[in-house]
Amino acid sequence: MMPTIVARSLTIGLTLLLASPFSASAIVQPPDVNPDDFGSSLVIDNRYFPLVPGTVRVYVGRREGVPTRSEFCVTRQTKEIQGVETRVVHDRAFEDGVLVEDTLDWHAQDDSGAVWYLGEDTKELAPDGTVVSTEGSWEAGVDGAKAGFIMLADPHVGDRYYQEFSHNVAEDQAKVLSLDETLTVTVNGTPTTYHNVLLTQETSRLDPGVLEYKYYARGVGLIRSVIVKGGDEFTELVQIGKCR
Repeated sequence: MMPTIVARSLTIGLTLLLASPFSASAIVQPPDVNPDDFGSSLVIDNRYFPLVPGTVRVYVGRREGVPTRSEFCVTRQTKEIQGVETRVVHDRAFEDGVLVEDTLDWHAQDDSGAVWYLGEDTKELAPDGTVVSTEGSWEAGVDGAKAGFIMLADPHVGDRYYQEFSHNVAEDQAKVLSLDETLTVTVNGTPTTYHNVLLTQETSRLDPGVLEYKYYARGVGLIRSVIVKGGDEFTELVQIGKCR
């Protein structure tokens, strides 16, 4: 179905506003989801955040001195949210070898190339596997929650944007700090140097004392994250492989 020119122009225009250098001085809530702007929502090939079904990225690090491991699997499953087909990503987090969090994230790419974040179903687990909390779960369009941008189509230094917006539940924001970082990480046993790496800083009104840096390599996605203020956490990409 062909999109209406007015609706499409409004949504894409707001997306471009958020992705332009002029947005550096202010941050606004994301625009409403318009299904007409998602002609191929499951084709997520943004250069900084590609999601290829069947691919898993594995990260290791430490959190407050405890060894961590995270498995980020792009599944072949989909979920419709606000009229948009989203890709389901299964994210499992381990601490000292024990599964502590099991999350399903929902992403879609619009026609401009921006990757949207439309919610998550997250479960915190006790050592015996019992679910102890679902705090942080949200879905765009439910209880006033709005989708955000996990990655802009054309990031510029100074861009600021909401990654998720569910009042008092999930209010992560990002700001682009650099587009020309160089970083070396060991992936699949081979030291690999990435150039023109995107660096963002993430904050949240819900955790005002925490500041996190994230590094994204072209054609790969997230390769490193580190909390630089308000905590002791570091994680880095170590493996790219296949998952179910």
